[in-house]
Amino acid sequence: MKILLAPDKFKGSLSAEEVCEAVGKGLKKVQSDVELIIRPLADGGDGSLDILGHYFELETYVCEVQDPLGRSISASYNMAEGVAYIEMSKASGLVLLQPEERTAMKTSSFGTGQLIRNALEKGAKEIYLFIGGSATNDGGTGIAQALGYRFMDVEGNEVEAIGEKLIDIDRIDGSQVVKELKEASVKVICDVNNPFYGPHGAAYVYAAQKGASPKEITFLDKGLEHLAEKLVSQGYVDVNRVPGAGAAGGVGGGSIAFLNAKLIAGIEMFLEISELEKWVKESDLIITGEGKMDAQTEHGKVVSGVSQVAQKYGKPVIGVCGIADEGVAEKLQLHQVYTVMSRSQSVEEAMTKAGEKLEEIGELILSNSQ
Repeated sequence: MKILLAPDKFKGSLSAEEVCEAVGKGLKKVQSDVELIIRPLADGGDGSLDILGHYFELETYVCEVQDPLGRSISASYNMAEGVAYIEMSKASGLVLLQPEERTAMKTSSFGTGQLIRNALEKGAKEIYLFIGGSATNDGGTGIAQALGYRFMDVEGNEVEAIGEKLIDIDRIDGSQVVKELKEASVKVICDVNNPFYGPHGAAYVYAAQKGASPKEITFLDKGLEHLAEKLVSQGYVDVNRVPGAGAAGGVGGGSIAFLNAKLIAGIEMFLEISELEKWVKESDLIITGEGKMDAQTEHGKVVSGVSQVAQKYGKPVIGVCGIADEGVAEKLQLHQVYTVMSRSQSVEEAMTKAGEKLEEIGELILSNSQ
């Protein structure tokens, strides 16, 4: 029997590879000769570089950058054969801030721009930018500023590249952009389709988790709308027409405008890298999962992507997760879903003992199929 293990990470608890290891242990306890095919996945969010390291030999570069609040930190990115892989969360991620420090009004993506600039200076001709897990709502102006763009107000003063200052931008000056950027190809990996602004845009959907109050969310949305209008009036692309422009507080759209980037769905990239379709065809059972299965799982997440490939070949899929909303399994056409939470007394236990619980679930999956 061949079983394909192709999960995402359990955020805050286990990496995708650790999920594979735990479930695999349980499966082996029941059937020692079961053949396991390990293909950990990501959807473009934080943790993506770890998954790339599973499939490629990458060189790591470390440099000093600004964190979302402008403090100096060390951050890393990876590169191989002129291709740089940069994770926004390493320099501008919510994980870098304490809960009380979260403030979408004052955070900037400048540090991510510094990583891109460093990679370009190291000779990168192609950039893959993974933008999940951001702490920002600056429309990508911070990244642009680090690469030489300047944002001016009506009086000609330079505007700080943070969310609360977007509304003050009057003129965009691209005359001092680093020349290496013009010679590079930039691909932005994201996992959402939100527009730049509006009811389903960056601010209204994501700014609350980045520390914004309802009043601030409205203000931030107006700032993004203002930036989009200024971009169009000065010859840049109309970013709000592009699905995914609202990803990472508008970095999706800002990257298109300032970096001439192309947006790519993260799951599509990782399905290709992992050769998942090939392994699905060879497997008898597929096990996938993520920390939480909810309404968002249906839209460009790992479980949804794996399930779609499996359905193509009529292969059964079992989901494992920390917790699952009611009805999600049916919508994703999963044969069955096992949750860590159902085997735990508290959220804390589920988080700290996820590996043990997944091992138990692995045993249960094969026991139930015999």
